[in-house]
This record gives sequence, structure tokens and C-alpha cells, in this order.
Amino acid sequence: MDIPENERQPAALVGLNTGADGLHFEKSMKELAALASAAGFRVSGVFTQNLQKPGAGYYIGSGKIEEIRAYLGMTGIDLVIFDSQLSPTQLKNLSAALGAEVLDRTALILQIFGGRARTREAALQVEYASLQYMLPRLTGLHRELGRQAGTSGSMSSRGAGEKKLELDRRRIESRMAEVRRDLESVGREREIQRKRRAGSGLPMAALVGYTNAGKSTIMNGMLREFGEEGERSVFEEDMLFATLDTTVRRISPGGGKKPFLLSDTVGFIDNLPVPLIRAFRSTLEEASLADLLVIVTDLTDPDYRENLEVTVKTLSEIGAGGIPRLFVFNKADLADRGKDIGISVPCVSAEDAKITISAKDPADIARLADEIGRCVNRGRIFMRLMIPYSDGAALASLRKTSDITVLEYTEIGTLVEGALTESDAGRYRAYSAGT
Repeated sequence: MDIPENERQPAALVGLNTGADGLHFEKSMKELAALASAAGFRVSGVFTQNLQKPGAGYYIGSGKIEEIRAYLGMTGIDLVIFDSQLSPTQLKNLSAALGAEVLDRTALILQIFGGRARTREAALQVEYASLQYMLPRLTGLHRELGRQAGTSGSMSSRGAGEKKLELDRRRIESRMAEVRRDLESVGREREIQRKRRAGSGLPMAALVGYTNAGKSTIMNGMLREFGEEGERSVFEEDMLFATLDTTVRRISPGGGKKPFLLSDTVGFIDNLPVPLIRAFRSTLEEASLADLLVIVTDLTDPDYRENLEVTVKTLSEIGAGGIPRLFVFNKADLADRGKDIGISVPCVSAEDAKITISAKDPADIARLADEIGRCVNRGRIFMRLMIPYSDGAALASLRKTSDITVLEYTEIGTLVEGALTESDAGRYRAYSAGT
């Protein structure tokens, strides 16, 4: 539920520019503000500093700490968010020096994910990533605590605070083991679902892209125009990480065009914390197992080229770098349709399919469905078959999985012409009726 601006907790943002790429730093800070808003905070102040490298103890310099502390004292703000992942020592030192709660970029994204997880799998994935994040920070605090006399190493020789942290650490490790087992169980269920979908013979296209590029809007547009009766729409909102759960829907364009499966996955972002990539690996596998990657980009974002680079890099990291790609440049109704798409984006090659659309326009959704159908059927084999009437199961299967252009009932059987999957081409080769 959206929180009114005046009821949001105010927060100060802090960024450290350690490189020569000022534009990238500016983009990262804008993104941090959007993440803070998505988490329900109100940005009240922004502080930046140029340093060659972060400080090991406090991340930023002592002068900047004094400046931020004075601002907090003057405004009464008690939350500071840093645009980087802080070490346990940095987190502890900054919290003490500023006299305020300190969040880093990873903790902020974890908060957003925790509030958006709607399925059991997503909730487990977020919980596991959160526990991974917490564990070393407990250890970092543990090292700083004083000890009682004694060197036996037993729990009885430790201070009360230290014993509590040790117990917390054990509880976290135990809970992580439980969550891992639950995720393995959910993973097996997902694998069964994948095999069932593969058995349908329908090609799979995966919507991927930078967060808030319009993937869910495209999915809902497809469902409105070509969805099966009773198919539910997906959550859609103009915010970062509006959806975390992977959903798969059957899209049936009609007019003799074969249906295909379309999945909507979690969005990518620059510097997405490694624990989250690992935790969501099973969800992201939907992309790595697809026949086609539908890479969605928001043309109105001034950083859309950089966002595309992040998306392509992340896809490569999860093992989806070699899958055929269709680049969808979205929100063309709000952008300049004359952009020189493809040439101006280095990661888009001449071989990649491209289309410019507005996901709000039904005509554009229809064009996109046609283009997806063309791309996912590109590797299919055209055949002419004569199916005997005694093998009605073969005809029923082909009508589900193949793009049939001719269907003619003759005296000896059913004449079928169309584009078949590789497996179907091999399975029904004995029925070949020539070309």
C-alpha cells in the first residue's frame, strides 16, 4: 500500500564517488532515491563525497561525518542510507558516529523485497538472502565485545552480550538450513512444472529487463488481448521491483497462429546484491531455460543504454547469454520514436530482433505477439505429413505444438503442412508426404 508523502519516514542519502565516471555516479544516486521511495521512505537530504577509495573504518571522511551529524541534529532525522554495501565494521562505526540508524544499499533492497514477496518461494528466497546478509554483521559485532576472564573458549566464559550473539548466530544458521531445505522442496515442485510445460511442446518466451521497464504491463496487455479465459493478471505498478514472483501464462494469438508460453521475471538493477542473485537463481532459471529472451527497455529513461548493458551482463551471469533475443523498446508513446535503435546501443547486435512499442497500445501488443511468435518458431522445421486416421493422437498433438498452415482431410488420412518442433519432426518423420 502506498504511503502518503507526508507520512513517510525521512531519510538522508549518502554516496561516495570513487571514479571518473560522474554520469554513472549520478545515475546510481538517482536510483538510490527511487529505491528509498519504493521502500516507503522520503528523501530529505543528499550528501556526496569524492574519494579515491572508501575508508576502511567509516567509509566516508571525518569531515563529511560531521556535516551529516550536524544535519541530523538540526532536522531530527534518524535514518541514513548509503549507496553501497557497507562492511560490518563500517556499519557499526557509522551508526555510532552519526547517532542514527544506518542502512546500506543491500539492506534497502532487502527491505523492498521483503515487502513485495507474495508467494511462498519468493518469501523464502528473500528470507534466505536476509539471513546471509545478517550473519557476517553479527560476527563483526561479536569481535568487538569484551570478554569475561577465562580462556577455555566455552560459552560459560563469555560475556552476556557475547553469548547472546553466539546464540543468535546459531539460530540464524539453523534457520538458514531450514530455509534451504524448503527452497529445495519448492525447487523440485518448480522443476515438475517446467517438465510439464516442456511436455506441452509450446515454446517459451521470457520477459526480462531492468526493473520498472514495463514487463508486467506487457504481460497484462498480452493477457487482455490473447490470454486464456480465467488467466489472472500480474501485479503492475510504476515502482522499482513491483513484482518478485515469476509467473508463466499461455498466450494464444489466434488467427491460425500457434500459442506460446510467456514468463514475467524479477527485474534487474545495477549492483544487485550477490546474495539476492543467488537466492533468486531458481526464479531466474526461467530466463535461462527460455527459447527466447524478450528484453524490455524503457525508452523514456535517459540511462536506457546503460540499463540494457546491466541486463545483458546479468543474463550472461545466470547462463542465459546464448539464448536468442528480441529487444523491446517500450514507452515509445512518451519518447522519441525516431531514436536510432540498435546502432546507438552497443549490446544490441545486427542479428538481434528489435521492435519499438507502447505496452498501453493494443495494436502494439498485437505486433509484439506476432514478433514473439516469429522468433520462437524460427528454429522450427517445415514438413508435409500424411497422418493416418488410425493415429488420431498424433494429429491432436501436432495441433497443439505445431504452427499448422494446411489441414486437409483426404481418403487415406489427414494432410498436414506446418512448422514443427525438432522433436516432433523426428517423431513423425515416418508420416512425411514429401514437399
